[in-house]
Amino acid sequence: MENRNIIDAWIQHPNSRLLKNEMFKTIKDWLKIDKVPDQIPIEMTLQALKLGGINKALVTAWWGPSGPLISNDEVFELVSKAPDLLVGIASVNLLKPREAVLELRRTVKEYGFKGLRILPWLWNLPPNDRRYYPLYNECIELDIPFCLQVGHTGPLCPSEPGRPIPYLDQVALDFPELKIVAGHIGFPWTNEMISMAMKYPNVYIDTSAYKPSRYPIEFVQFLKRGGRKKVLFASDYPMVSPKDCMDQLLSLDLDEETLDLFLYENSRSVFNL
Repeated sequence: MENRNIIDAWIQHPNSRLLKNEMFKTIKDWLKIDKVPDQIPIEMTLQALKLGGINKALVTAWWGPSGPLISNDEVFELVSKAPDLLVGIASVNLLKPREAVLELRRTVKEYGFKGLRILPWLWNLPPNDRRYYPLYNECIELDIPFCLQVGHTGPLCPSEPGRPIPYLDQVALDFPELKIVAGHIGFPWTNEMISMAMKYPNVYIDTSAYKPSRYPIEFVQFLKRGGRKKVLFASDYPMVSPKDCMDQLLSLDLDEETLDLFLYENSRSVFNL
């Protein structure tokens, strides 16, 4: 993928607070992490992005019921160390909607963050729960997308909040102006997610957590045909290496226009980069 602009729409720079959480034991096993260091150098993440040829990476905060696992301030500190490469994505406390709205507004207006990401499985609350709705309205006002995970979970938590229909479908109906980026393809409900991206102008899918060799065949067909403007490349680093994704991408046999849309233009447009 030499000499090509590439935006990675979902990464995180992990910290020990995230990795030491017992909920992520399955993730640590997958990544073959035996002992979590107290600090993980930002250079590790920057080098992984460089090896993958990434020009911009959207680095996300994490917030769960127990508090911030990766805080917005920590993400801003990371972005400040590599402002040409990293772009911040906020997360907030879903259980305190008023505080959440103010925090989201702060990160966008003061820090220049370009989106909000909430993981429904982390809260065991589907995206049509009333506690999300003030945030959807604020995303529209700020002109930023709402990002979430769809499909089954890697951690040992219920997967049902990640089912696109009926939960996310209701959100898209209630907020037609809201840009929605659904990460992790939606497997095993991939066809539900594809149908939503086809139905709603503002619904998009990102490929985070999946190498191209693991994209479902119906998803590849969607990407090649009617979905070329609805799919965003994302790795979910460190879960998946950007370089591994790039090494496998040619096997999909995408034409030049589709490659450019998938790797760069769709994310540039959706996130106003």
